[in-house]
Amino acid sequence: MSRFVRRIPEGDDRERLMCPDCGHVAYENPKVVVGSIVAEGDTVLLCRRAIEPRLGFWTIPAGYMEMGETVEEGARREAWEEARARIALEGVLAVYSIARLGQVQVIFRARLEQPGFEAGPESLEVRRFAWDKIPWGDLAFPSVRWALRAWRDGRPGEVALNPPEDRRGIRPLPGSPA
Repeated sequence: MSRFVRRIPEGDDRERLMCPDCGHVAYENPKVVVGSIVAEGDTVLLCRRAIEPRLGFWTIPAGYMEMGETVEEGARREAWEEARARIALEGVLAVYSIARLGQVQVIFRARLEQPGFEAGPESLEVRRFAWDKIPWGDLAFPSVRWALRAWRDGRPGEVALNPPEDRRGIRPLPGSPA
């Protein structure tokens, strides 16, 4: 059995993992993260993480897409897994490129479709926060901050992208692992 090596395939312009015997290319592509800002009035739903990375920090209900699901299905599934919330999506809020992690994040505007929420297996607790009560210093990821600001500042139908100060998504939050 051959071990894959890094080479530039013929006709390509970058190194790829390749089988030196048969030439098969094992493409490495970004992962897709889906999530939502679940709002009610002037409050948003946040989940305190029960898993690494960033255990104990606050985030929006979000996570990696699964094979065979749409971005919408993934966002609804993540809201259920993390916050036991049944949500209705109201459109795309933001699309972020996180180049340092090889991620594309699709974040939706959402509301509760059914009343109630509680911590799921990936959350220590789930709470609604008014804007001035959001635990800004304890947010898990830069894109959570970006999405919250896009929700507050944006207009329905407008899709936010990475902020000008981090167009490629390469700056982690201070104090977070690189």
